Amino acid sequence: MSFLPAAVTDLVATHSDLIKAAVLGMVEGLTEFLPVSSTGHLLLMQHLIGWGDNAFSKSFAILIQLGAIMALLTIYFGRLWTLARTMFVEWQAARFVIGILLAFLPAAVIGALAGSYIKSYLFDVRIVCVMLILGGFVLLWVDRLSLKARHHDATAFSLPMYFGIGVMQCLAMIPGVSRSGATIVGAMLFGADRRAAAEFSFWLAMPTMVGAFAYEVYKSRSELTADHVAAVAVGFIFAFIFGTIAVKALLRYVQRHSFALFAWWRILLGTVGIFALYFF
Repeated sequence: MSFLPAAVTDLVATHSDLIKAAVLGMVEGLTEFLPVSSTGHLLLMQHLIGWGDNAFSKSFAILIQLGAIMALLTIYFGRLWTLARTMFVEWQAARFVIGILLAFLPAAVIGALAGSYIKSYLFDVRIVCVMLILGGFVLLWVDRLSLKARHHDATAFSLPMYFGIGVMQCLAMIPGVSRSGATIVGAMLFGADRRAAAEFSFWLAMPTMVGAFAYEVYKSRSELTADHVAAVAVGFIFAFIFGTIAVKALLRYVQRHSFALFAWWRILLGTVGIFALYFF
């Protein structure tokens, strides 16, 4: 027997997809800029709440990333405006823009060539769990290296370093790896300190995620119904709100702490996920 009024029960049933979209948007916002794999978390959460294993559910994880990137664009608006004003008159600003484009290029090429294959064969919760665990051990390994930071400003890396970080980002096309994790680890291995590495992962996220969103909208345009658009809109709003919180918190956190917390979270979540898949 239900203790809820019939009208409330019907409302929850009618809008269950929007409630799920809100939950997934919150997960996306909180995890997109942390080295824990937002796509991995979304796929696991979709599996847990029964969102469904269809073309739209896979596209949804990419489409709501725009909410998180809009949060980042809002926070960085002043710096973006300054960069836009000076990139044609100051070499340092122009060089940084070129560096971002160089870092973005590998993912753009591989995404265009292999995007359909990745969605069809790699968006699998078992792969996510394994990569979460492996990525956690990589973060622990990097924390234990005696890395000497030579770069403390994300806008002043060398051009080859920008391109190398972009190559590292391509590993994140495997769900569970983490785009921010791959770029942060890559930057640190190339000599950046934690804050500069995290900041550049934010800068690189802007063209990467906007490009992925635009490409996904184009590819999925025939599948997007009115209900789908509503779900994406709800996910977008929640991703924006919680993405704003996550960006500000991460920059404060990495100045004082290692990545061990994120590493052990990844290992725990991946292990629990594998256990649940095979024993329940």
